[in-house]
Amino acid sequence: MSNRRSILTKSLAILTAFAALAACSRAGGGDNAGTPADDKGPAAEVRLGYFPNVTHAAALIGVDKGYFAKELGGTKLTTQTFNAGPEAVNALLGESLDVSFIGSGPAINAYAKSKGEAIRLVSGATSGGAQLVVKPDIAAPADLKGKIITTPQLGNTQDVALKKWLSDQKLAIGTGPDQVNVTNTENAQSLDLFKRGDVHGAWAPEPWSSRLVLDAGAKVLLDEEALWEGGKFPTTVLIVRAKFLQEHPQTVEALLRGHLRATDYALGNKAEAKQVVNNALKTLTGKSLGEPVLDRAFDNIELTLDPQAKTFPRLAEDAVVAGVAKEAADVAGLADFTLLNKVLSAAGKPTVDTAGLDKK
Repeated sequence: MSNRRSILTKSLAILTAFAALAACSRAGGGDNAGTPADDKGPAAEVRLGYFPNVTHAAALIGVDKGYFAKELGGTKLTTQTFNAGPEAVNALLGESLDVSFIGSGPAINAYAKSKGEAIRLVSGATSGGAQLVVKPDIAAPADLKGKIITTPQLGNTQDVALKKWLSDQKLAIGTGPDQVNVTNTENAQSLDLFKRGDVHGAWAPEPWSSRLVLDAGAKVLLDEEALWEGGKFPTTVLIVRAKFLQEHPQTVEALLRGHLRATDYALGNKAEAKQVVNNALKTLTGKSLGEPVLDRAFDNIELTLDPQAKTFPRLAEDAVVAGVAKEAADVAGLADFTLLNKVLSAAGKPTVDTAGLDKK
């Protein structure tokens, strides 16, 4: 009996150890796109958000060319467009959206607002493509005093970038004659206001910065790429609701395959890709871009599935300096590139570095 008790005791100890190990593995979270217990198979429907901007070219192409739908197979694709990131964040946190192409700033904000629970960064989409463009008589940062500068929405990626830069230039934000008046206005409205002389500049994503320059006579005071090492910074990334990722990793993987196909198409067929994007913009906004604007906008962006993970700690700190956040968001655990690197490896492409962003 004593031997049997000893064997039973040892067996229970081993089982306990395995259970503890499994629990630790699940707690790590960042390395796993769901566990077998979470995985419910392909979703019946996936709701995808994106913006009618050139910086969202991969999304526009993926939808228009049917790359997402083809990869999703029997999963229904429903799409919704937004003016800026905070709107998409509200939809994600309200669970009326599953996946979204979005700016890096709102992605961090969504993660912070949900205390690291609600969303995961699963891919990049675009690097570059944002500029501070102003009236021709503005020659230096100091000339912005007393001027009105617009960004697409409070707390969006360009809003944070502008306010951080103004802080670096020792320029106060406000309505006084020695301050810079930063207002939040939809991109199309900013263009009209600039043409009328009601605003003096904008920190805008493509194609709006190019439209301001070529259609409204603005000039570039600063290209944001000048502020980043190698000129690379994440203008657009892809995020997914964490619960959706856990329950439907196959669906997220299918979307990533479609995303890769759209990006490869754009890189390999630039002229055709421009027309696809322009046609999509006309459908979504009612107006297509002139060829010079389209060419300039595409020249200012880099389509890439690499989200530049190493930039996210600095982006979180920038939001504090910009006065958009009270404290820097802890971005540890934000990223899960498991499925992205699986898709890239299967396509024979280099995998993406998480830069530690997948570890809590």
